[in-house]
Amino acid sequence: MRTLRATVLAAGLVGLLLSGCGTSEPTVSDDTKTSDAGPVTVTDARNKEIKLDSPASKVVALEWGIAENLVSLGVMPTGVADVKGYTTWVSAGKLGPSVKDVGTRSEPSVDSVVALDPELVMITTDSPATLITQLEKYVPVVVVRGADASKAIPQMRDNLTLTAKAVGKDDKAKEILADFDKALADGKKKIADAGKAGAPFVMADGYQEGSTISIRMFTPGSLLGAVGNELGMKNSWTTGGDKDYGLAQTDVEGLTKLGDVQFLYIASDADGGDVFGDGLAKNAIWKSLSFVKSGKVDRLADGIWMFGGPLSTQQFIDATVKALAS
Repeated sequence: MRTLRATVLAAGLVGLLLSGCGTSEPTVSDDTKTSDAGPVTVTDARNKEIKLDSPASKVVALEWGIAENLVSLGVMPTGVADVKGYTTWVSAGKLGPSVKDVGTRSEPSVDSVVALDPELVMITTDSPATLITQLEKYVPVVVVRGADASKAIPQMRDNLTLTAKAVGKDDKAKEILADFDKALADGKKKIADAGKAGAPFVMADGYQEGSTISIRMFTPGSLLGAVGNELGMKNSWTTGGDKDYGLAQTDVEGLTKLGDVQFLYIASDADGGDVFGDGLAKNAIWKSLSFVKSGKVDRLADGIWMFGGPLSTQQFIDATVKALAS
């Protein structure tokens, strides 16, 4: 599970994801027109003003959530860090064949970025300040906050809005966020109609090295943990989350404190396999857990990026509603 472990490092701890199906059907625009062809000034996560002569159309994205947002806004990135990993984990915003790989997210190649002659590079606060400084010698850089556990959903919205400002797609961003709000409201109603309002749940992913299995729990400060609560359910894992991504670490023994919750998780057959369905299949502790014995374990579909924008998050909504309300 090399890509997942790289995600962990890139995000500041440890990472994973999935894809979903449902009724909302998030779509990606292919509109390339900008809403404003004049000069643009963007204030990024550093509270720094970046001035552009016009909305950027040649953009390199060094984090997958940024790349997804660009695609959703109708701006295909010129370059993306770890294109193969993105293709494995992110299905909400398909990359075109013209997109160039510029190295890993933890160590992108500055030479590869500069060679593409971009108008703008977008990166997150998870990246080293030295990398940002080096890039700024050659190209304007907008820094986006990776996540904020004190306001997970608003931060996701802010990141899309910031990206849209830089590429002149403010109106498209408003449309995407309106669709997201509708999907969330529709999902909450379906959960309630199914009698699952207030249902306890947890969201998890994990990775295995040898015989050791590590589990990552999504607290209410995580994006998906917060969305689950907004759907009207109750996140049962409330402790141990970091200040940015709201993620907590545990092992199979740590799951024994959970009651008969709905256990939602993400895995990828293409990268690391199914830790819960396969890796723990013969584990006595896992098999003794009440939610396992009652069949309340749901693997959500591959390809939903857990740290993505509104489209990935909308996929999670659809997948969760399908698991609980169908």
